[in-house]
Amino acid sequence: MKKLSTFVLLIFLILTISITSPANAADIANGAKIFEANCAGCHINGGNILRWGKNLKMNALKKYNMNSQEAIASIVTNGKNNMSAYKDRLTEQEIQDVANYVLDQAEKNWR
Repeated sequence: MKKLSTFVLLIFLILTISITSPANAADIANGAKIFEANCAGCHINGGNILRWGKNLKMNALKKYNMNSQEAIASIVTNGKNNMSAYKDRLTEQEIQDVANYVLDQAEKNWR
């Protein structure tokens, strides 16, 4: 019985890690390409050439409750104020990848 419990716990941990793990390197690399092609013109190095305070640095993302992959994907999809919507230009997967990239870079302070 103890072996079965250990096995079930191990399977549970593996599934939990695979479901909740951050984006993989391929997603981040794809997100970087998408960012460079679509976002870097206004958000070079995580900045914002139109509104300095509304940049992609972690402090600003937290301040505006945009510090999650879901929130970033939503604004990329639907746009807001000066930010254009990309739902008609990018696929859902591309939006997820660029959101993962932005969050990853913000966590690294865009270095």
